[in-house]
Amino acid sequence: MGRPTIADIAARVGVSKGAVSFALNGRPGVSEATRARIMRVAEEMNWRPHSAARALSGARAETAGLVTARPARTLGVEPFFAQLLSGLQATLSGESIALQLLVVEDIEAEIEVYRRWASEHRVDGLILVDPRVEDPRTAVLEGLAIPSVVLGGLPGKHGRLSSVWADDREAMLTIVDYLAALGHTRVAHVAGLPAFWHTRRRMQALRDRARRLALRAESLPTDFSDAEGAARTRTLLSRPERPTAIIYDSDVMAVAGLGVAQEMGVAVPGELSIVAFDESVLTRIVHPSLTCLSRDTFDLGRSVARTLLATIADPSESRNVKTATPTLSVHESTGPPP
Repeated sequence: MGRPTIADIAARVGVSKGAVSFALNGRPGVSEATRARIMRVAEEMNWRPHSAARALSGARAETAGLVTARPARTLGVEPFFAQLLSGLQATLSGESIALQLLVVEDIEAEIEVYRRWASEHRVDGLILVDPRVEDPRTAVLEGLAIPSVVLGGLPGKHGRLSSVWADDREAMLTIVDYLAALGHTRVAHVAGLPAFWHTRRRMQALRDRARRLALRAESLPTDFSDAEGAARTRTLLSRPERPTAIIYDSDVMAVAGLGVAQEMGVAVPGELSIVAFDESVLTRIVHPSLTCLSRDTFDLGRSVARTLLATIADPSESRNVKTATPTLSVHESTGPPP
C-alpha cells in the first residue's frame, strides 16, 4: 500500500476530506468526537503530512537544519563537532524538534540546499556554521526569510541574522601572551581556512601581538584535517631555524603535529611547545598531554539551540549572544624554549 492520504482517512472514518483537513490542522469545523476519531485513524494508518501540503498550510516542520560544506571525513574525527551536535540535539529534543544534518561538497551546494528546504518547508530554522569574511549565504537566508543563527559570527557582520559567538581574538592573545611569558620568540600558527571569520581573527590577533612583543610569527592555512596539520608541522620542523612553539586551530591537527614531532625526534616540550585551540579527550590521552583552550562545547551547542528556538518564536528580533571566552588549560606540552 502506498503512502496514506487524507482521502484514505476520510473513507475509513466516513467523513469528508474537508473534515479530515480541519481536524488534522487543528482548525474549527468538526466536533471534538469526530476530531478524536480522525486523529486515531490517522495514527493507526501512520499518516504523516506531505512537505508541500504542510508548507501550504503554514504548519511547523518541527525540524531545525544544519548544512556544512566541510569534508565528511574531517568532521568524522572532530570531537568539537560531535560535542556541538550533542548540545544542539539535547536542547532541541526537549522541545520535540528534530535536527536535520547534511554534509555537502561546497558552499554553492549548501545554498542550493537552503533554497530547496525553504521551498519544501523542510525546516523551521537554520544553524549556519563556519561564517565567511564575504559570505554569500547571509543575503540568501535573509531573502528566504528562514529564522537563522550564525555560529561563530560577529554582531553586525551577518545582516539581520542572529548570532552566537566567542571572542577568538582574545583567546589567541591569551595563548601568545603565555608563550611569550615562557620565553618563546619564534611562534607558528597552523591555522584553518582563512576564508572563515574565526580563522581570520586568530591570524590577525597573532600578527598584532607578535608586532607588539617583537616575536617572529606566521600562520599557515590548512583545511583543518589531520593530514594537512601533519604536513604543515613537517614543513615547519624541517627548517634550519624552526619555531619553538606551534599553535594549532584544532585538537585533531595538534595531535597530528605532536605525532610528527615525535617522528622527527623533536622533544615536546623540551624543544617544541604545542598548544591546541580546542580541548577534548584527544588532548588528554596523548603523551605529553596538550596545553589547550578549554570551553564547554556541549553548552555552546545548547546556547545555539536556545537562540534558534527564540528566533523561530519571534523572527522579527535579531539576537546576538556572546559566550564565554575559552580559557587556557596548561598541561604537559608547553615549557620554556631550549
